[in-house]
Amino acid sequence: MLDAIIIGSGPAGLAAAIYGKRANLNIAVVEKEYEGTGQIAESSCVDNYLGLPGINGYDLGEQFRNHAVDFGVDFIEHEVVAIEKQPGGWKLAFEDGSSKEARTVIYAAGAQPRKADVPGEDRYIGKGVSYCAICDGAFYKGKTVAVLGGGDTAVDEALYLSDLCEKVYLIHRRTEFRGAAQCVEQARKKANIEFVLGETVKEFVGGEKLTAVRLNSGTSIELNGVFVAYGSKPQTELLRGIVALDDSGYVVANEDGRTSQEGFFVAGDVRTKTLRQVVTAVSDGANAITSVAEYIKIGAIGDGV
Repeated sequence: MLDAIIIGSGPAGLAAAIYGKRANLNIAVVEKEYEGTGQIAESSCVDNYLGLPGINGYDLGEQFRNHAVDFGVDFIEHEVVAIEKQPGGWKLAFEDGSSKEARTVIYAAGAQPRKADVPGEDRYIGKGVSYCAICDGAFYKGKTVAVLGGGDTAVDEALYLSDLCEKVYLIHRRTEFRGAAQCVEQARKKANIEFVLGETVKEFVGGEKLTAVRLNSGTSIELNGVFVAYGSKPQTELLRGIVALDDSGYVVANEDGRTSQEGFFVAGDVRTKTLRQVVTAVSDGANAITSVAEYIKIGAIGDGV
């Protein structure tokens, strides 16, 4: 039986694996995609990871993975279809009918941004379409951007971008916001934030890069970038009924990664937290595997070892 199975090979899972090997734990990483490195691979440029400014997201993910491989981390290339609590540990069932048992689990399957689902979106991801102002806002200093959405995330991103960009359009399909009234009022007071209400984006348009959005009303807005702020969807379908989730589906856990179930830990974007970045995912992985080591040590002492 393994000491820990880590589900997910993004920054959180790989960081946990590296720290686990350093702690001499018997671990394995389960990944759904062959030699996957998580959502980071989709970023054309990562400019806020300490010591590696301007690195391509795919290259950064490859460096993370190679680090884990060099440490001798074992990878299991399967999709987890069921997780079952057993005496003394956990059992994971895979799509091919096989299974694996471990004393603990670290769930690091991540979260996916909710897309606008309009023509041109996929074409311009990394070329004008983004899902994170903190990640990519600096690339649009002095430029014109739009934020799509009407919740707290959208309003917060518009405020954040207003300190970087010359002009920020806040496009929302309704005339009222779901975001906190105080933040909405703060946004209204910003001279460079323009509210475009009762509108939705019909199409992303441009050449090599995004140059405009076409609205359902038929009008177009010329810009340099769009931030889709519809929130994200945590990959927690497997966990319903196993561990506590919040109203949005994120696993309830603090920085130590401990969940409502003994021996089950969580790390990365799938956890309840404020900031979802590569650096916080790496930190989560280190914290979670440290909690695993402490958990196993206490169990060993209890067994009289």
